[in-house]
Amino acid sequence: MRDFHKPGRSAVYAENGMCATSHPLAAKVAIQMLEAGGNAVDAAIAGAVLLGICEPQMTGIGGDCFVLMTPPGEDRIIALNGSGRAPAGFSAQTLRDQGHATVPVASAHAVTVPGAIDAFCRLSADWGKLGMKAALAPAIHYAESGVPVAPRVAFDWALDAPRLQGVARDQYLIGGAVPTVGQMFRAPGQAEVLRRIAMDGRAGFYEGEVAADMVAALNAAGGTHTLDDFANNTPDYGDPIHGAYGGLDLFEHPPNGQGATAILLLNILAQFDLAAMDPFGAQRVHIEAEATKLAYDARNRFLSDPDHMTRLDHMLSMDTAQKLAAQIDPKRAQAPQRAPVEAIHKDTIYITVVDKDRMAVSLIYSVFHGFGSGIASDKFGVLFQNRGAGFSLTEGHANEGGPGKRPMHTIIPGILQQNGKTLMPFGVMGGAYQSTGHARFVTNITDYGLDVQTALDAPRAFSDVDGLKVERGYSDAVRAELSDMGHDVNIPETAIGGAQAIKLRDDGVLEGASDPRKDGCALGY
Repeated sequence: MRDFHKPGRSAVYAENGMCATSHPLAAKVAIQMLEAGGNAVDAAIAGAVLLGICEPQMTGIGGDCFVLMTPPGEDRIIALNGSGRAPAGFSAQTLRDQGHATVPVASAHAVTVPGAIDAFCRLSADWGKLGMKAALAPAIHYAESGVPVAPRVAFDWALDAPRLQGVARDQYLIGGAVPTVGQMFRAPGQAEVLRRIAMDGRAGFYEGEVAADMVAALNAAGGTHTLDDFANNTPDYGDPIHGAYGGLDLFEHPPNGQGATAILLLNILAQFDLAAMDPFGAQRVHIEAEATKLAYDARNRFLSDPDHMTRLDHMLSMDTAQKLAAQIDPKRAQAPQRAPVEAIHKDTIYITVVDKDRMAVSLIYSVFHGFGSGIASDKFGVLFQNRGAGFSLTEGHANEGGPGKRPMHTIIPGILQQNGKTLMPFGVMGGAYQSTGHARFVTNITDYGLDVQTALDAPRAFSDVDGLKVERGYSDAVRAELSDMGHDVNIPETAIGGAQAIKLRDDGVLEGASDPRKDGCALGY
């Protein structure tokens, strides 16, 4: 139990249903969907789409998503890949010939076909109860009437605004300036797009006037996108991948997401006695940082479009983890993590919902970099992600960009089970950090016995390509000890990621937790 003399946040408890996400309006709307007779899918879609209005620097209808879910009354986990593909005209060789070593992050070449709307329509048709018209109504309302800009959103908006180009500046700045805390932000063009999706389903987005607007904007920016690229988009169902740690079973979305990296990282950490280490001391940070370097190096070499990936079993193998763990010096840092061959960034939203029938949805939704590519369509203001920057341009690389191919993604939803029963849908935002964040959340619970909210509140560190980021929640003494071990320690400008989780307790009560690093909350009824 937390010390009530100090600032903090209590977990939220409810019986009938719960949502946890990064903005309170989205959590409220999700609960309203449940109270109106909808299920977890209806609620998750309603909340997620609204987050594109509440946190447009993080996500939106021009982005991608991944979903893990359990059907009502079941513990079977279903994965849905809502990430888009490169246009048929994409050519890594052409970009190499132009002198590029990586896909330019602020270009139309980095824009894959947005996949999230297709996934939401598929989820609604296959698993929802109320339909897309009902699920999109709240976002349509708020896109037109506006939402007050929340504090963390305003902070990120100011950092990311320089990425906005052309018409996107008009759409996402107010009078040419970054919105301030409490200022109203409106997106009437997106409201119109959502109305068309509500009436016509996916065709309202991937065909007709909206698709023509998107293709025209991308072509004007130098992209090769066609109407066929949009019309032919499709989400794909699949089976999750699985790892075990400390008596819990971790289920992750399969590639092209980086969930396999979280499983590999936990397998490496299992070779050490983390429970004997100070949970907020230097030794745990050091071991986690060294394991991260090794796991992420494997990710950068092997993860790709599932149709092109051949080393998934290698990444999930305990033998692989044991060999990597043997390379870790408990007292000395290795060289910093090697820079990946593709762009990695941090901007994402996560939402999880559990309903009265115990259908659980774990959904992550992103435009990749802050404000994605910075490119928006002229008429409707659809802001495009830049997930194609996740491709490699190295010839022959598993993740080399190609026509119709999906890039490696950083966004990963998670679900924990115990003894075959669903225990907790959860997710950790923060771009590249997410695999390390999943591992840290699991070890916080298993090795240190932290409750769900405390596990999210706890300070974080992350070994990134530019050194070891250590939040201010750690003491100066810990930072000094890590520096003495050879780490290049720095305090990040922004807090590392964000996270939400809902625990399905044995007594039938739901326990929701939401990261104080974001503006959001858990709500139940």
